[in-house]
Amino acid sequence: MMKPPRRPAPVPGLSLKRQLLLWLLLPQLVLWLAGGVLAWRVALSYAEKGIDQSLTQSVRALARQVKPIGSGLLVDFPRAAQDVLEQDPTDRMGYMVSSPPGSFVLGNGKLPPPPAGLLIAAGEPLIYEAPLAGKPVRVALLEVNYGDADAPQRLRVQVAKSLAVQQRIAHELVADILLPLGVLGLLLGLLMYAGILRGLRPLKRLQAQLGDRSDRSLTALTPIELTQAPQEVHSLAAAVNQLLDAVRRSLSQEKRFINDAAHQLRTPLAGLVSQTELALQETELQALKDRLAKVHAGALRSAHLVHQLLSLARTEAEVSLQPLDLAALAREVAREWTPRALAAKVDLGYEGEDTLTVLGEKLLLRESLNNLIENALHYGTAGAGDTDAGAGGATVTLRVLRQGGEAVVEVEDNGSGLPDDDRPRVFERFWRASELPGGCGLGLAIVAEIAQRHGGLASAHAASPSGLLLRLSLPLPVHLNFKA
Repeated sequence: MMKPPRRPAPVPGLSLKRQLLLWLLLPQLVLWLAGGVLAWRVALSYAEKGIDQSLTQSVRALARQVKPIGSGLLVDFPRAAQDVLEQDPTDRMGYMVSSPPGSFVLGNGKLPPPPAGLLIAAGEPLIYEAPLAGKPVRVALLEVNYGDADAPQRLRVQVAKSLAVQQRIAHELVADILLPLGVLGLLLGLLMYAGILRGLRPLKRLQAQLGDRSDRSLTALTPIELTQAPQEVHSLAAAVNQLLDAVRRSLSQEKRFINDAAHQLRTPLAGLVSQTELALQETELQALKDRLAKVHAGALRSAHLVHQLLSLARTEAEVSLQPLDLAALAREVAREWTPRALAAKVDLGYEGEDTLTVLGEKLLLRESLNNLIENALHYGTAGAGDTDAGAGGATVTLRVLRQGGEAVVEVEDNGSGLPDDDRPRVFERFWRASELPGGCGLGLAIVAEIAQRHGGLASAHAASPSGLLLRLSLPLPVHLNFKA
């Protein structure tokens, strides 16, 4: 037979600390880069405005130095002004005077003309960008009219400056802005890392507390205590405590069931073994039949005990409550027990509500009704006489009543009853007030457990004039309680 392929072990993901750092530092890095790009664009814009203002002033000043005289030009451009324009060898400011526009008159180089299609107004500076010797430059242009009315002429003055200054200014501004932001971001990252480490300490303590529970005893399932921790960790610890409590209850129930089963099955099984050994030694047929009858009775008692133990274990599990008609269920159970009651000459009757809705688990409530009626038929009619049911003999009455905000189930018999001191003990496990064969002392304990699982209560009372009254009280749903 081929073995199924083994699934690969799950690969653990990133730790919570790394995920927090990733989700906190990554947006910070993205914002820092976006801020750098924005700062670069803003710095370029401001540098461009500064260069344009400087070029505008320079072109106006140069235009004032060129004075028209008649049909000619007088250029009053001292050497000092030329030195100012050319003071930076790495970033010289170019200038050019042309008249008519485009015909070189004066300057330190030929400057590019403005883009075609631009309307140039006399006396208004124009700023544009154009290539010069393979490098982009910023050019300020100013045109001035001169000459006679009969022979008008136009003078063009241009001043250019490379964009290297603009980029250098932008770099300086960006460096001055981003360097402090980078230092602050680094400090913020360190603070966030320290904060994450401190915030994860409760999880470390929780891990340590769970890791210390290496043994498998019930003492390792005690609740986790975290006195100082965030609300989320307290919620996690509370959820773990609920799980530990459920596991502890389950283990306790399992251990108690095993102990009860081992304790209660030991005696009947020993009796079965001894009876079968004696039956094997019998030679007479009648004696053998008697032994086998005892074996059969012991087997029935053992089967009944196992059934009760399993029912008790089932009642200790979580129940799912659903709306059901308790009165209809009680009448149905009473009809099922009627043949046995007639065979035992017991008058089994029903009294009470025609319909009464409760929240419950139908299988468990049926089990509790069966146990109450069986207990009354088995023990409650022992002292009621041997007359027929119709002639004032043994009676068992099943009632379903509404009392205030509760649904009450009562099973009353007219037997000899129980002393006042024994009535509180009828719901204890394996306690029996009678030595009559057939019982195991678990039926009423199951009834009490079912009542508790439904939020109710089981109690025992003296019947009038004699007998025992067993009562099962269950809470009614809120809307039925209000209606009542």
